[in-house]
Amino acid sequence: MLVLDLAGVDGRQAFMDRCVVDLRLPDWFSRNWDGLADCLTDLSWWPPEPGGRQLRLRNWQGFAAEMPREWRILKDILRDAEIFWRHTDTELLVVVEEGYPGTEQEARNVRP
Repeated sequence: MLVLDLAGVDGRQAFMDRCVVDLRLPDWFSRNWDGLADCLTDLSWWPPEPGGRQLRLRNWQGFAAEMPREWRILKDILRDAEIFWRHTDTELLVVVEEGYPGTEQEARNVRP
């Protein structure tokens, strides 16, 4: 499982920098939206995990409020990546955390 924590991310470049660190993206990541989409549809850099891969998105609310256009782009990329890997033996599950761990409202999936 990988966790992308958006706490304190205040711009697109800061977001891309956070992706590099939190997701441990490969050197060929071009630090743009197309590059993120490429990384999430070529998971050669992320070894398969038992039960599939899971990406959890935390503390996204401030990013979404401050950068609504970028938030929509990110949601689209994550949804498309999930669809791309659906029905494979290395499925990708993206979970957007809503509340606090252990609560009923902890997370929701980005699937359509």
